[in-house]
Amino acid sequence: MFKRLFGISLAFGMAATAPPAFAQSCAEREDVIAKLKGSYSEELVFGGLQKTRGAQAVMEVWTSKETGSYTVLVTRANGISCIVAVGTDFFEAIPKIEPKGQPS
Repeated sequence: MFKRLFGISLAFGMAATAPPAFAQSCAEREDVIAKLKGSYSEELVFGGLQKTRGAQAVMEVWTSKETGSYTVLVTRANGISCIVAVGTDFFEAIPKIEPKGQPS
């Protein structure tokens, strides 16, 4: 019983920590950026630091106003960028601006 439970736990644990399928979409950052700009007319919109497994990486979102496509990249310190998400119909959320002064 213990061996079976241990085996199942080990299998599920290994599956949970396995790299996702999109991790295969990794290359040198310069090559990925050239492809995003050249083929998809995407430009860098925003980014930030992300802590991943004890190291820091840079997360970036690239979008195209022409096509509405977007790509989310994570670049590690070694210069390798991985595409973690892609999609269409990108939109920007515009914050609601409250008028200053006294409410009527």
